[in-house]
Amino acid sequence: MRYVWASPATVIGLALAVFALRRPPGPKGPGLHARQIAIVDGVVEAHGPLLGWGLAHLTIVPGGVVAITFGHVVLGRNADALDWTRAHERVHVAQYEKWGPLFLPAYVLASLWAFVRGGHLYFDNRFEREARSKALSN
Repeated sequence: MRYVWASPATVIGLALAVFALRRPPGPKGPGLHARQIAIVDGVVEAHGPLLGWGLAHLTIVPGGVVAITFGHVVLGRNADALDWTRAHERVHVAQYEKWGPLFLPAYVLASLWAFVRGGHLYFDNRFEREARSKALSN
């Protein structure tokens, strides 16, 4: 049931993961553009050049993020980023399993609440604080 409950966000993540299969414009020689999608411990993990660019440039965090979770899908800049953030992102997977389709709106509200209280939209978001705390304790 946890997969079904988190499935609306997982569908978003899978749609975004398709970018890991696309090459950016340019030379298409073998090995020039590493990309991958894999299932690791029941979670789809994807990385690739376009995902890396999006995570670096299309987030609210200056300099971007190295990974992001949508349901049971984790998108990373590269394979090392997925390895490095696995514990943190798995906390987010558990949050999606708990909150289901309510997680994304709750996450946005938590960011706004942090901002209204004088904090940072990302770093002071309660879901991010929980992920950092639990990941450090593992």
